[in-house]
Amino acid sequence: MRQYVGVSVPDDQIYERYQARAIAETNQLGHEIATWVGDHHPAQAPVIGTGHPLADIFLLKYRPMAAEVQEGVAFFGRAGQAVLKSIERLRIDPLKLYGSVCLKVDIDPGPDDLAQARVWLTHELHITQPGIVVAMGSDAVAFLGSLEFPLSSPVEFSLGQVRPFTPTIDLLAVPDIDSSLNDSAAKREFWAAFKALGEWYDNLPPY
Repeated sequence: MRQYVGVSVPDDQIYERYQARAIAETNQLGHEIATWVGDHHPAQAPVIGTGHPLADIFLLKYRPMAAEVQEGVAFFGRAGQAVLKSIERLRIDPLKLYGSVCLKVDIDPGPDDLAQARVWLTHELHITQPGIVVAMGSDAVAFLGSLEFPLSSPVEFSLGQVRPFTPTIDLLAVPDIDSSLNDSAAKREFWAAFKALGEWYDNLPPY
């Protein structure tokens, strides 16, 4: 639960101010990503995060798929549709979600690309201030652990277990959704881990 500092201003007005700032910072980050990618990989287009700028739930994949690259938006296409169906089953408000990818460009990254991707993801987490990160796949979990995020704990790929990532952010590791879509057993494994998000959400304090 976020705590907003203020005495004379109503809570909803404080929230609106935080949200307006988060929107502006998200737009600025998108511009910075597009500029950097344009300078370093001019043949590529970046894939930008999408969702509520102050989401409680931060969905994270390692790299984008073809549909996401084509649209320039994370979780566009089959992965996004599958997530929304899972969210509906858990009765989670989709407005509580923000989705992103570790790698903003679909290339084999070099050291400079990885370093810059870590900067961008760290910035996204600072802007969004989520209550939980749902990291999809071992690569996404490992990348999250490499951020050296302030006050973060070492991360493990413990499927379906909510663990502390920082004092204010939890981590739920689930299988890579993209590799789970074409196999019924893999879908069941994804759901078995992902449904832990429902219990976490049910215990989320109201604002």
